[in-house]
Amino acid sequence: MVEVKITYEGQLRCKAVHGPSGQSILTDAPTDNMGKGEFFSPTDLVGTAMGTCMLTIMGIVANKHNIDMTGATANVVKEMASAPARRIGTLKVVITVPAALTDDQKKLLENAAMGCPVHKSISHDVNIPIEFTWGK
Repeated sequence: MVEVKITYEGQLRCKAVHGPSGQSILTDAPTDNMGKGEFFSPTDLVGTAMGTCMLTIMGIVANKHNIDMTGATANVVKEMASAPARRIGTLKVVITVPAALTDDQKKLLENAAMGCPVHKSISHDVNIPIEFTWGK
């Protein structure tokens, strides 16, 4: 169990404090929804959570199989939908691993990414195209 304490600070801004570490983040409503857009929006954090989760799960598997993933990146592009309600419509993910890997290693890491708990928790109503690019 992890507790996060969130305080509404006014002007569509919140502060979230991570219980175990004490680290905090601020969120803002995006500019297209009456906010300042000075920090991540809550829906930006969903995309961020998915990208970081996918890389983390891949890293766990890579460590178990002595695969060097140093420098791997995830680029997530979030697009909002307005119907039937304002929500995340698409989270496009491109994962790039610069290391030269075998086909078996690539498949192992792709399967790990697809097992990310955040990915598994997002509604099937959200379009989630995922692309992998590999080093030579």
